[in-house]
Amino acid sequence: MVAPQAQAEDAELERSLRPRRLAEFPGQERTKRNLAIAIAAAKQRGEPLDHVLLYGPPGLGKTTLANIIAHEMGVSIRTTSGPAFERPGDLAAVLTNLKEGDILFVDEIHRLSSAVEEILYPAMEDFALDLVIGKGAGARSVRLALPRFTLIGATTRYAMVSAPLRDRFGSVYRLDFYEPETLALILRRSAAILGMALPDDAAMEIARRSRGTPRIANRLLRRVRDFVAVRNGGVVTLEAAREALAMLEVDELGLDESDRAVLRAVVETFNGGPVGLETIAAAISEEADTIMDVYEPFLLKCGFLNRTPRGRVATEAAYRHLGLEPPRERPAQAALWDGAGAP
Repeated sequence: MVAPQAQAEDAELERSLRPRRLAEFPGQERTKRNLAIAIAAAKQRGEPLDHVLLYGPPGLGKTTLANIIAHEMGVSIRTTSGPAFERPGDLAAVLTNLKEGDILFVDEIHRLSSAVEEILYPAMEDFALDLVIGKGAGARSVRLALPRFTLIGATTRYAMVSAPLRDRFGSVYRLDFYEPETLALILRRSAAILGMALPDDAAMEIARRSRGTPRIANRLLRRVRDFVAVRNGGVVTLEAAREALAMLEVDELGLDESDRAVLRAVVETFNGGPVGLETIAAAISEEADTIMDVYEPFLLKCGFLNRTPRGRVATEAAYRHLGLEPPRERPAQAALWDGAGAP
């Protein structure tokens, strides 16, 4: 387990590595082009930006983009998360403290309760807050005017955002995994901020093993920095980077021990599937949500898993990556292992 102090230092470093402007943000070109036009148009009209929903796997830059939008618009940003709003009054308190043009960034917006969402609808559409004062026959409804603000929501579970809430966002953008060349650019920028000399071949080696995710790329870069400081006189080389990544058990495709545990569970424990997500989670002592949000998207992208109506199924590529011979014929599966189906 990482000590709390080390986690705090990593979080502070992560914030310092984040770009501040769209021009400094590598990758996601389609999203950047559309955002640049929307920001320029809003500033030209002197209006707040329309509400924005960002979705995609974790670590691709949703929080960074929200802060960039605030910086480009020249406004303040208030950052919170869906689970932080336990009651409608919690959200009402935040909304009434916003100023004209401010941005409210809500991470994990799919985890808002339905009662809290009801408060958001008039706030997003009419910039008004509907409150019920009193109880029973004496209860009355009061509408409070809110400053015009921009809500930026972020989620890793787009399908779990309710349809009424999705429809109230003026712009919806999906963030995709990054190519190694783009990650190498991000790594070289981060290395310069950290005061490191990072050769191009070492940058590409780290990039190829970063699962297409900038957050992971920067984390691996910091671990390589620690390794060379102790073992290689502070000098980053291709061989030193490979040795550091091998110690971290990150293979050539970027899979770590947790990824391989998911694959082994499907391939070895459940004969290649189909098997339900909850059963995989129980087999490797991991949360089902973590598997779905963190591990599964990249395993699907690599072509190691398939989702079927009856559960997850390992592909031939998964067998070969684990050094196993794929079965000539898939064994008949009369029923799903846990009967739960694929979420």
